[in-house]
Parts: sequence; C-alpha cells; structure tokens
Amino acid sequence: MVRVKRGFVARRRRKRLLKKASGYFGSRHRLFRIAKESVNRALSYSYRDRKVRKRFFRKLWIIRINAMTREYGISYSNFIYSLKKQKCKLNRKVLSILSLTDSNVFFRIIENIKSHE
Repeated sequence: MVRVKRGFVARRRRKRLLKKASGYFGSRHRLFRIAKESVNRALSYSYRDRKVRKRFFRKLWIIRINAMTREYGISYSNFIYSLKKQKCKLNRKVLSILSLTDSNVFFRIIENIKSHE
C-alpha cells in the first residue's frame, strides 16, 4: 500500500483555523489543539449571542416605550393594544426612536389613541 502524506491538506486546515484564532492570548493563537477549542467556543458564543442581541434590543425598546407612555398616563400594554386595534404599522424599534428623539410626534400618537378609545 502506498504511503499517503497529508502535509498540504492538513497544513492548510491548521493554517485556516490558526488564522481564525489570531489575536487570541498566549497559546490560544499558537497551538492548534488549544486554538481549535477556543475558536469552536467563540463561534458557538457568537451564534448564541446573535439571538441574545435581538432579545436585548426588544427589551430595551419596550422599556423606553413604557417609560414614555406612562408619562402621558397610559400603560404600555394598552398603548400597544390600541395601536394594533387601529392597524398602526409602527414597530417597537421605530416607536422607541420616536420616544427618544421626537417626543412631540410620540405625544400626538398617544393623543390619537386616546381620542379613538
């Protein structure tokens, strides 16, 4: 049987992984076995945290909207319910931005909701 030398393929695989680990501290960017563990863990964390980021921002938007609606004497849940009832297409992200940057427009939205109740 012929001896198979995997030098090129194995070296290319290792170099690709070590390149992903560049910038890691100590042996994590030098030694293949340790770098492989670190890169796999980093990739799994980044996959998980892309989902977590979406959850975090939705929570933040809800907190901001709730704070502004309570200033004008309406609860968050009633505000969202009234928006849905009026078929308003503004999402939480846009409402949050409006509450921060242009409170007059946000106040008009709340007044519109109160007048239709």
